[in-house]
Amino acid sequence: MQKHVFSDGPRINSGQRMPWLGLGVWQSGSQTQEAATTALQAGYRHIDTAKIYGNEKEVGMAVRNSSVDRKEIFVTTKLWNDDHGFESAQKAFHKSLKELGLEYLDLYLIHWPVSGKRKESWKALEKLHREGLIRSIGVSNYTITHLEEMKSYYEIPPAVNQVEFNPFLYQKELHEYCQKNKIQLEAYCPLSRAKRLSDPRLTTLATQYRRTPAQLLLRWALEHEVIVIPKSVHAERIKENSRIFDFRISAADMKEMDSWNENFRVSWNPNQLQFR
Repeated sequence: MQKHVFSDGPRINSGQRMPWLGLGVWQSGSQTQEAATTALQAGYRHIDTAKIYGNEKEVGMAVRNSSVDRKEIFVTTKLWNDDHGFESAQKAFHKSLKELGLEYLDLYLIHWPVSGKRKESWKALEKLHREGLIRSIGVSNYTITHLEEMKSYYEIPPAVNQVEFNPFLYQKELHEYCQKNKIQLEAYCPLSRAKRLSDPRLTTLATQYRRTPAQLLLRWALEHEVIVIPKSVHAERIKENSRIFDFRISAADMKEMDSWNENFRVSWNPNQLQFR
């Protein structure tokens, strides 16, 4: 895997470089440490976990036991819904940091926009950022409405918004909003949890590029300057998902893939939850 996967990532608004490709570890269970170790050996420099995943400890072990310098590894975890609030968010962060066994976190995200406590939670993240414990702070599953609301109370703008994003859920308006406001969009479920990998339009196009459907989906996101964190516990898939930096998708084919949007979700829809 090319070295530039780390060094050529976008510079987010905190000034930090963030790798284009990361390993997601949702539901990786007992295979988390092995998967993260495999990814780091394959050249990944970005691991994404969350308190609710229950595997922060395993991610931390993989990072600490790796021969890769800690400074080169971008680690993300997230504040869960039950931990919102100024004091409780700080307490949850310190617990996550202890589980990871790390001295600092590269990125800490508010996992979902819980109603009534978003401001207090964000103020807690700003405090932790100023203390040097978190290099970048951001949000996840925030809609334009939530991001606009943040403007009324943030002192430090969110560096990242991690959302479900792929050609079958092409959130174009949100993507353009984040670009305009210098918020880096990051895609979870960029492979639609394999629900659309056999779509005939995708398989036909992948064959033309001599790539796998998964590689084409990941490359599509990169062409839109969106960071991707595909999840896998299989060594060959982890390596396969990294082979996306040596080809481009033509403008015509990008336009075609953009047209596949059907608002297909495999996770919760923040627009339909009681988070407003």
